[in-house]
Amino acid sequence: MAGRVGGTQQSPAPASVRLSGPSAATGRWILLTTVLGSSMALLDSTVVNVALPRIGRDLGTGLAALQWTVNAYMVTLAGLILLGGALGDRYGRRRIFVLGVVWFAAASLLCGLAPNAVVLIAARALQGIGGALLTPGSLALIQASFHPDDRGRAVGLWSGFGGIGAAVGPFLGGWLVDGPGWRWVFLLNVPLALVCVPVALRHVPESSDARDHGRFDVLGATLGALALALLTYALIEARQGSVAVVVAAVAGPLAAVAFVMVERRRPDPMLPLDIFASRQFTAVNLVTLCVYAAFGGFFFLTALQLQVVSGYSPLQAGTALLPTTILMLLFSARSGALADRIGPRIPLTVGPLLCAAAMLLMLRVGIDADYATDVLPALLVMGAGMVTLVAPLTATVLASVDNTRAGLASGINNAAARAAGLVAVAALPLLAGMGPEAYRSASAFDAAFRRAMPICAGVLVVGALLAYATVRRPVPGCRHPECHTHCAVAAPPLEPRRGDLP
Repeated sequence: MAGRVGGTQQSPAPASVRLSGPSAATGRWILLTTVLGSSMALLDSTVVNVALPRIGRDLGTGLAALQWTVNAYMVTLAGLILLGGALGDRYGRRRIFVLGVVWFAAASLLCGLAPNAVVLIAARALQGIGGALLTPGSLALIQASFHPDDRGRAVGLWSGFGGIGAAVGPFLGGWLVDGPGWRWVFLLNVPLALVCVPVALRHVPESSDARDHGRFDVLGATLGALALALLTYALIEARQGSVAVVVAAVAGPLAAVAFVMVERRRPDPMLPLDIFASRQFTAVNLVTLCVYAAFGGFFFLTALQLQVVSGYSPLQAGTALLPTTILMLLFSARSGALADRIGPRIPLTVGPLLCAAAMLLMLRVGIDADYATDVLPALLVMGAGMVTLVAPLTATVLASVDNTRAGLASGINNAAARAAGLVAVAALPLLAGMGPEAYRSASAFDAAFRRAMPICAGVLVVGALLAYATVRRPVPGCRHPECHTHCAVAAPPLEPRRGDLP
């Protein structure tokens, strides 16, 4: 059988798999593997927020523990995702992808069995490491395996199935929390991995980059993750005013400075600072920080607001958030095509303003909020804004650098978005005056939510002004995204790390 790995016949050589003909079966197995693997991380990013109130009640935790449940995962994922892509290029994309899936599933099992919040948070950090290994590998496996003539169609199928998974995620998460319980939000990853790993080992050809012989920037990755972790700790625990908080508040920026110094001096840095010589690249990443900080705060607090204040069940809250994902699934590719014609400046200005308007509309969502008249209008406007800006943002990032660095640029942009989201989840409750037990009181949480949404809207307005002032039309012939359909809300889509894969 074509595509067997370790059997009597060898897999097709990298970049030779087709979607029709003798290697079509291998192509279908590769798509199944990558969809299953990426779905694990994608589902996790969409369903955990819905489960937070039930997690807090069952484990007897305060708001800080719920923030850490989200952010422990994001710290390790954002800090190590660039390193994960480099490991795949060096040691084999399939090998690192499979390692990531196994690691992610093992950490998910630990999350599902966690007896208390401390174990859950530690397991979430481990889960982020697995995510950093498997997330870059999904699209890279497709890029490295499929023939160039079929690569675009394969990426389209992968992103389309991923979009369906993203649309199902909040509904599935709510159903699991209401039914078997919140632990199954994590335990669901185990059967997915049990299918994904054997299929990958048997049917997916291995590939690597023979030119990649530099040393791994483990020190840089460690310092980056440490800086994020310390800053997050200082923001989440700021109300305590303890010595540990002060130490973290000082050590976090120092770790960030050390990270920059290490990256500047290393011959093979994880984050080559010269990539920021492109003013457009720097500007778009600043816009990304604003946009995804607001998104991170919005989706974290809205899932809680709908349950704590409006009285929605987890299933109702998860289903309520579907319109944004469905709009992204249906229209993100068309938005990218429109931006190609008119340039990215207008979409990157109008999109954040629409999202800011949506967050102000969310002020209508209070006690006994009606879905059709209070919640849905805000989410439709939010979805329209995300459709308008996400695809052009990704395209502009890739167009801002040399083609051979497009994958690196995409990884940096993705990591920046995740870092912005985790800082927002840490800082927004503090800025909104949300106490540690606020999520147990409808009136207290509603009051803080009404202070938080204008803050998010203001950050989006800043992003829109930055885009209007700094973003220009890309040069002709620049690199375009491989992934045209995008439905995740945590970060922009990733591209393969190498811009010149065979």
